[in-house]
Amino acid sequence: MSDGDSAGDLGVPPLDSVWALARVSGPSMAPTVASGDRLLVRRVRPGAVRDGDVVLARFPSRPELLVVKRVHHAVDGGHWVQGDNPFVTDDSRAFGPAVVVGRVVARLWPRPGRLPLPPGS
Repeated sequence: MSDGDSAGDLGVPPLDSVWALARVSGPSMAPTVASGDRLLVRRVRPGAVRDGDVVLARFPSRPELLVVKRVHHAVDGGHWVQGDNPFVTDDSRAFGPAVVVGRVVARLWPRPGRLPLPPGS
């Protein structure tokens, strides 16, 4: 995705507001976040995402699916995102490039604070 592209331009709905709460469902980001964790998310401007960021994203091929993943790198059409759990592949390996709609700022519950770096860092 180039700096001029936006989520809406790619047929993916953006976040409704600047701030959002997300509840994690599933093991794809373990051990960084667990199913049931509550995350504070800030809507992103195009170009404001860096490799390693934990983000809220949608896949153009599955726009109804909102996922929490880690950005690996920018690609044509968005970003390559993957979960931190190598055994779960409900990410760009299955659905292709994702459109990032928000960046996770912090975990609010049950262990408030910033998220750790990727495993093995």
